[in-house]
Amino acid sequence: MKKNENKSSEGIGWKAIIRFVIYLLLMPLVLFIAAGTLHWTMGWIFVVLSYAFTGASRIIVFRKNPEMLKERARYMDAENVKDWDRAILLFAALLGPLVIYIVAGLDFRFSWSPYIPILIQLLALIGVFLGYLLGGWAMVVNKFFSAVARIQREQSQTVVSNGPYRFVRHPGYAGGILAMLSTPIMLGSLWALLPGGLVISLTIVRTFFEDTMLHDELDGYKEYSKMVKFRLLPGVW
Repeated sequence: MKKNENKSSEGIGWKAIIRFVIYLLLMPLVLFIAAGTLHWTMGWIFVVLSYAFTGASRIIVFRKNPEMLKERARYMDAENVKDWDRAILLFAALLGPLVIYIVAGLDFRFSWSPYIPILIQLLALIGVFLGYLLGGWAMVVNKFFSAVARIQREQSQTVVSNGPYRFVRHPGYAGGILAMLSTPIMLGSLWALLPGGLVISLTIVRTFFEDTMLHDELDGYKEYSKMVKFRLLPGVW
């Protein structure tokens, strides 16, 4: 029986790794195929920045809390995931970003958007950097940082209130929204703000539903929400 369980776990692990690698490769692939060229400096800076933060955050988490990486890797097979989250996750976290890359690449090729000054693009690059940094910080300090909305009862999930969770209740989503808002501008595409805005809207909806779930199902969260009053942006919401 143990042998079968081990094989099953290993199978899930390899599937998750393959899915992750495919998704990582899709980003530059769709971006540069849509652009029709590899000669795109800001596109390459974006790819390197994304890979650097993805690699660094996973290495840190692997050394600090490898179980959390396993939890995130099994998001497609996880139990007691909310139905609304499976629906939102498909576009907000998977398809939506790819649509942004495709639109931005096509915009670079066909010059749909008016010229965005390089200074504005560099400021947006800083926005992407800060968004990734905030999201990575949240992942490192929160050992229950799952890819899906569910209470991890098998891990005896508790409220996390340190690190960026001292300032907002959902810093991972806040960082993702900042990066998603900045990415189209960094890539010089106003048109990519359209799918980007849809992804941001879905992330806000997801934040609302997840926050409600945590209020209802996670011990101590109501008390935490009284101390940290804002979900995404201090002083606003």
